Amino acid sequence: MTLTRRTVMLSPLALPALAPAAQAQSPRVRITLDWAFQSPNAFALVARERGWFREAGVDVQIDRGQGSGGVPVSLASGTHDVGYADINPAIRFMAENPDRGIICVGILHDRAASCAIVRADGPIRTPKDLEGRRLAAPDFDSGRQLFPAFARAAGIDASRVTFVSVTPALREPLLVRREVDGITGFVTTSALALKGIGMDHAAQRVFLYNDFGLSLYGGCLLTTRAFAERNPAGLRGVVAGMIRGFRSSVSDPEGMLTVLRQVEPLTDVALERERHQLNMDRVVITDHVRQQGISVVDMARLQTSIEAVESSYNLPNRLRADALYTADFLPAVADRRIA
Repeated sequence: MTLTRRTVMLSPLALPALAPAAQAQSPRVRITLDWAFQSPNAFALVARERGWFREAGVDVQIDRGQGSGGVPVSLASGTHDVGYADINPAIRFMAENPDRGIICVGILHDRAASCAIVRADGPIRTPKDLEGRRLAAPDFDSGRQLFPAFARAAGIDASRVTFVSVTPALREPLLVRREVDGITGFVTTSALALKGIGMDHAAQRVFLYNDFGLSLYGGCLLTTRAFAERNPAGLRGVVAGMIRGFRSSVSDPEGMLTVLRQVEPLTDVALERERHQLNMDRVVITDHVRQQGISVVDMARLQTSIEAVESSYNLPNRLRADALYTADFLPAVADRRIA
């Protein structure tokens, strides 16, 4: 059953129990992020450290994650209540497990970070040139898993591309040593890893999937339908705090980096500053976001991206966009504008 505005309208009966005094006695909202604390997910730490979750009437616990694919699993198992992750593994999880009730309550990244990267001084100048080449990636890499959809969108014969399965630590070194022709990954991870081992950005040619006809969304806020229906006011508070922290990270990256360093003292601030800017330029800030704000979702586009993910994993086309995404817990559009 789709979570609709009608579902939310039932919540006033529960509002007296969610008054501030009662909230203080309720369990924490347990949040899991996608990975270790880094600039792309530090917006949640900003909201916590600046007291914005408390202002929104919620108490939170924020844990690092082990990858976007693990976030819907944590939510479905009940170890966490809300998560931040790339939406595309969540689409796969929902398509494979429609009874687990995972829903998306906010989309922060207007574009996915999935990409293929090759050497700028090599013969691969367009995606079509990947045919007959060898790409390295872990089996579970999202860029690798979504490559068939990218290939269809970009006119690549995917059967003519060979993947070499490697550990994450070996992926970028193989490209630097010219032992493979390219890699797949996230631009915010692999492009910086390559730079760190001697291949600067100018030496890289990046094929961001979204630039070649595969219009995927990226980082999002997830929960379960059960949690949303059980604690709608608490969920609204979490989402409001997250988006406030996200907007602050966009407008005040140095403030975000200060918080990140305070929480994670081993943070390489220069690296995270560069990662943040790469994330802004390639993933977050688009004309649509400038004009409309955060999480103003085109449902037809979301449905198309769902079908692309399902096709990539050879799943039947059965997940509907309105069963995955709801805007019912978002703050007003005025509170989602990017300055």
